[in-house]
Amino acid sequence: MGAGTARAASELHASMVWKPSADELPKLNRPEMLRYLGYTGQQLGPDLAARIDEAAELAVADARPAGVLRTFGVDATGVDANGTPCIHLVDSGIELRGRDIFRHLKDAVGCAVLCCTLGMGTERRMRALSASDPLAATLYDAACSAYVEDAVDALEARIRSVGSAHGLSTNWRFSCGYGDCPLDSQPSLLDALNAARLLGVTPTPSSLLVPCKSVTALIGLFDGPASDADTRPSCAICRQSNACPFRSRGLVCYG
Repeated sequence: MGAGTARAASELHASMVWKPSADELPKLNRPEMLRYLGYTGQQLGPDLAARIDEAAELAVADARPAGVLRTFGVDATGVDANGTPCIHLVDSGIELRGRDIFRHLKDAVGCAVLCCTLGMGTERRMRALSASDPLAATLYDAACSAYVEDAVDALEARIRSVGSAHGLSTNWRFSCGYGDCPLDSQPSLLDALNAARLLGVTPTPSSLLVPCKSVTALIGLFDGPASDADTRPSCAICRQSNACPFRSRGLVCYG
């Protein structure tokens, strides 16, 4: 880990828990919420528009955005149990398998690992609405999906700011499940972040996250320009592309 990366790692580690104050809370991206609902410009009746507004307001009221992040050195010289090149994050116990994550981090001098969640308040509300009002549950789910992405954006901006202050560039955030990077790496990410204690985020046996409106991600730190800084995720690396509800409507799930 270079001097700039070491200083950035120290600063990010020192401020590893992110709990925004009331005036720092992210704003819910309403167009993003509508995109999750499959909105493509069709006319919204006043009753439905009012229910969408209600779901958005309820999601923001219930959510308690919080996050945790740490930086680690990157070792791209090892192989996995099958002899395939993989990424190890130094002193973390994290092994990242798959061609896509290898390309994403192989030239990085460090990696910022983050977890962000809306908390159990949204989880409880979702369960209650699912049992009593399916439409309200659908609208609320879309609002929460948009809002957790807004929270991750805020945490990512912090990483970029600290990295830039120390002369480091960053690439886009990559999550387990993208491309051929398996979800089963998620428990090791949570362990390295101590996310269960700090955020209350735990993995299920299938490596999904609880609360469900939680996200883990990895961002490379580079001495000099990041080779894929502007290359966002695409349908070409997604394992769900053949059954994607966004693509069936001529949309994508990113950007």
